[in-house]
This record gives sequence, structure tokens and C-alpha cells, in this order.
Amino acid sequence: MRTGIWQAGLAALALVSGHSQAGDFSQYEELTAMIEQLEADKVYAPGELTGIFSTVTRQDKILELIAKPAEKSKEWKDYRPIFMTEGRVSAGLAFWDQYRDALTRAEQTYGVPASMILAILGVETKFGANKGGYKVIEALSTLGFDYPPRAPFFRKELREFLVLSKQSGMDPLAVQGSYAGAMGFPQFMPSSWRRLAVDFDGDGRIDLINSPVDAIGSIANYFKSNGWRSGEPVVVRAHIQGQDYDSATTSKELKTVSTLGELARQGLSPRDPLAQPTPASTAASGLRLQGMNGGEFWIGFNNFFVITTYNRSILYAMAAHQLAEALDTARKERDQAVATATKGVSLLP
Repeated sequence: MRTGIWQAGLAALALVSGHSQAGDFSQYEELTAMIEQLEADKVYAPGELTGIFSTVTRQDKILELIAKPAEKSKEWKDYRPIFMTEGRVSAGLAFWDQYRDALTRAEQTYGVPASMILAILGVETKFGANKGGYKVIEALSTLGFDYPPRAPFFRKELREFLVLSKQSGMDPLAVQGSYAGAMGFPQFMPSSWRRLAVDFDGDGRIDLINSPVDAIGSIANYFKSNGWRSGEPVVVRAHIQGQDYDSATTSKELKTVSTLGELARQGLSPRDPLAQPTPASTAASGLRLQGMNGGEFWIGFNNFFVITTYNRSILYAMAAHQLAEALDTARKERDQAVATATKGVSLLP
């Protein structure tokens, strides 16, 4: 009797405190509505999802993590060193060597530089070394039902994940990813996987979790679909002058809101000449980051803001761009060193 009273007391306490127990999402009206719709659409058989969610638990750690992402809690001087390391560049070069053919084919097919594709893989998962350790279904459920600031977005992604799991034959309880529900080598959200992932290795299925080649093609397709323009600049360091340059960097929009000519009139112009002629009418935005020596000023173009569609952050886009540049430079220096070392060496016995 005492045991029964004690267990009932614990259950009551859990309800009062708002903490979920195993399978307690089944009491959420929004989940019930989602299950009913997926059953009505004949994606899942009656009772199938109820059984799946009986083992899904709320993850409070995820709510803690999403409340303080690095992109919002750090300045550029602290954020940059996370990704710009010798180890990450070395790993990127090794990955480039291993998947050279796929990267070349992706660049030729979609017009996205191989170094940019690699940079996304490097920033997201260290080239597949860290794909995340949270159950995707628990991450998306926790955020979709218990994180009001972005609940509609994560509920949509939960539904997309459940559909994707059924269509792809994946066990929805087995798939792991980030605390935000992103998956695989490229950390695609479920909706991006369903819309933009491609079978780049030609095996008849799309597998971003186990196929780095599918990930390479899918990142390139994602960028092209979101407006990447082959051969155009991404971002350049800016020179400041006058007293009005701050007004050129106040926009919070993740898109171009000005032109090179207007930025120049406000006191922001490219520090070094651009690689190709760029008219004053070219769409651009001024950026200010807090670097090691105070303010850093940059000019971002269309392609820079395409990177922010992957992660809605100026810091993220800058880190990805600079890692791409570092990979390009390191590869050219290595290849040049190899060419110099072998120059003049006779292949005759």
C-alpha cells in the first residue's frame, strides 16, 4: 500500500512540475493531432506511431542547448577559433583527397566550389567525425512541443522526419543527429533532406548518414537551389573612412540590402581589389564583426547570404567561408611543394 501511494505521489509531482515521463508526449494534443493526420494520409498504419512515441522522452538538455547557441552567445573573436584549426584543415585535405572525384563532379554539376562544400562538412560534422548523439525524434519532439519560440518550425520538421523515415525505410527511433534534429554528414534538417538531397553515388537511394558522396552532391544542390552564383564573390574585407561607416553595417537582414556604390559613399569599400570587375550597382551589405582587435568590417555579396540559409548566422557564414579559403590555400601550397620537390627528378633508373 505504501508503495502504491508513493508511486501515485511521484506521478502527481511529475504532472505538477511539467516534466515528461517516458512516452508522456502521448498526452500532448498537438502530437495526437499530428498522428491522426499521418494516419489519415496513410503514411502510418493506425496505432503504429502511438507505439513509437510510447518510448520517446523529453530531453531537457536540448532546451538548455538551444537557449544559448554559439552563434548567438559568442563574438567573432571567440567563435572563429572553434573552426579555424590546423586539425580541421588537415582533416579537410585528407577528405578532399579521398573524395576528389565526387567533389570535382559536384563543382562541375552545380557550380559550387569543392572547397565550399568541404567547409560545410568541416563546420557541421568535422567531415563526418561528429554527426550528433541525440535521437532525432526526441530532439524534434522536445523542440516542437516544449520550445514555444520556434515550436511551429520544429513540429513541421518532426512531421517531415516521420514521413522521411517511412519513405526511406529508416527506423525513426534509431536515427541520431544534432540537438536541433539535423542529420548525417551535412546535418540536413528533414525538410531539406526530402527536398534537396540527391543520390550522388548512384546506388538508387539517398543516404546522408552513411554516404559522404551523397552528402557532397546534396550540399552542392542545396547551395545552387538557394541561389549560389558560380564565379561571383562571397565576402571581402572592407576599408573604412569618414564618420558614417557605422550606418552601413546596422542591417540585421540576412540578405543584400545595399550596393557597392552606396556602401562606398557611406565609407565602406573593398580593402583589396576584387578578383574580377564588379560594378558599383552590385548588390551587397556591410558587416561588422567583433574581432581580436576591435571591429572588423566586411562587405558581403549574394553568395555570402546563400551560406546563411544553411545556418541563419553571419558568424557561421564567415567561418564556413574562411575555412573554405584555408582549405584552398593549404591544398595549393601542398601541391606546389610536391611539384617543387619532384621537379627535375629523373624517373629513369
